[in-house]
Amino acid sequence: MPQRQASARSRHPVLRESTIAVDGLTVVVLRKNIVNMYLRVRPRGAMVVVSAPARVSEERIVALVRAKARWIAAQRSRLLDAETNGDVLVWTPDAEAASRRVIEERLPGLLSRWQPIVGRSPSAITIRRMTTRWGSCTPATGRIRLNLQLGLMDPKFLEYVLVHEMTHLWARGHGEGFQHLMDGWLPGWRDVRREMNRQWVLPPASPSPPR
Repeated sequence: MPQRQASARSRHPVLRESTIAVDGLTVVVLRKNIVNMYLRVRPRGAMVVVSAPARVSEERIVALVRAKARWIAAQRSRLLDAETNGDVLVWTPDAEAASRRVIEERLPGLLSRWQPIVGRSPSAITIRRMTTRWGSCTPATGRIRLNLQLGLMDPKFLEYVLVHEMTHLWARGHGEGFQHLMDGWLPGWRDVRREMNRQWVLPPASPSPPR
């Protein structure tokens, strides 16, 4: 999942970057030491970016882009329209502080509700700006990370991501075991996930400094 301030990129640094053309669309490919592929459309310029495992074939990347062609077109159209109208949101110190405050205020109530249901508790929860995920969990340590942007979104998204990541305390991956638990605990979670997949991650207010 569907991650204050070490970003997803710092945990999985880019090994190499390249550009490919898929049916006339320019796609930036970031090779990383990861297992799955992730596709996103960057808010600034509506650039299509695929984060891919180091050894995955270009054919599989092209297939992913083609499979998501309609979604990509809709995202790019919405982003480019927003840029034209000057409506693109970016992180600012005030927005970041407000978003963090909202999440911190909501978490105690959510944990009070869901810990007895899930039957396990995270050892720690951190809130950070994330560029490719809404959340992540390390089952071995019980640590959960939440995307800072969740504080600016509908409360149901924060609840879904938290329950999703807490479920990983029982089930690694997203196979039948994970889905069975989620179906029992949060019916309708697939609808929320589909809605989240239509959102985009906010860019930083300015380029991040070198790490």
